[in-house]
Amino acid sequence: MKRQRQHRRARRGNIMVLSAVLMVPMMGALAFAIDLGYLYSTRTEMQRTADAAAVAATWELIDENVVKGTDNSTQIASNARTKASQYASLNSIAGTAAQLGTDDVQMGYIASPWDPTSPFLTTGYSAAPNAVRVKVLRNSSRNGAIPLFFAPVLGVNSANLQIEATAAYVPGLGGFKPPTDGSNLGILPFALDEDTWNAMLAGGGNDSYSYSHGSSSVGTGGDGVREVNLFPQGTGSPGNRGTVDIGGSNNSTADIARQIVNGVSPADMAHFPNSKLTFDSTGKLYLNGDTGISAGVKDELASIIGEPRMIPVFRSVSGNGNNATYTIVKFVGVRVMYVKLTGSDKQVMVQPAVVVSKGGIPSTSAHSDFVYSPVWLVR
Repeated sequence: MKRQRQHRRARRGNIMVLSAVLMVPMMGALAFAIDLGYLYSTRTEMQRTADAAAVAATWELIDENVVKGTDNSTQIASNARTKASQYASLNSIAGTAAQLGTDDVQMGYIASPWDPTSPFLTTGYSAAPNAVRVKVLRNSSRNGAIPLFFAPVLGVNSANLQIEATAAYVPGLGGFKPPTDGSNLGILPFALDEDTWNAMLAGGGNDSYSYSHGSSSVGTGGDGVREVNLFPQGTGSPGNRGTVDIGGSNNSTADIARQIVNGVSPADMAHFPNSKLTFDSTGKLYLNGDTGISAGVKDELASIIGEPRMIPVFRSVSGNGNNATYTIVKFVGVRVMYVKLTGSDKQVMVQPAVVVSKGGIPSTSAHSDFVYSPVWLVR
């Protein structure tokens, strides 16, 4: 009996020793898991911060003053960096507000943002920048290294992390499709001839109206952006004054009024192949003509004065009235400034305007002026 009791005590002692031996690696594994989880959580916060800062900064690259033909690149770059820093500081990383250094925000150009292999260029490009890359750091020089809880027992007191995010927009579109959210496209069913548009960009036309971005209002007097009359004095098509069918043939006045106010709907787009307005291999798109801008839509046009819209620009037109066919070569961003569709001096005055549109089809062969995609995270 005595020998059995001694044997049992020895077994218990061995079990306790073994438990203690096993507890050490188990505690080490638990400590490692806690620190690893903390690093993963911090990394997620850093990625969120970089994403927000990159998107906010890239929106600053879309310059409303581009329609004036002025170089505002220095101010734009400054605005983008300021916005990136502002949004980064609003995000907490492991309890610390993120700070960005000057080198942590880079402006650049991505020729094809939809292509993951398209390089981010910081030099050697001639176009305006359309992308921003933001780095968020946690190290001894920026925001502090990340302190660890249990790793110090192994001689590791902290960890460094670096996260990047890049956002971009497409500065020229190759056509349109219905937006994925089911919204409408802000396209007016009125076409302007290419010669008039190009002459206005070259300094032709008048500067009789002004738009205030601060109050979103239109007034008289120049603002440095010239206007053209969207009600053409002649299109080369008898019985047709520039109205085009975006949707079914021979759109009614009610259809045109609806599109003026609410835009082109997915149901309208369904009348085109694959529900897309796209240019062919020669850079042309053909739209059926309607009978002209009617006084019946003057109130609808007046209701959108000051709002940005897109219009098609045509190079030529053949046929008459409802049988006219317009050869469209681009879409351009405009803002309606003045409407008068009664009497002999009919006018629908528009000036160039930046338009950001969902549903744009990106293309290296862009067919648009002042029409951009929304900003999105590309990498």
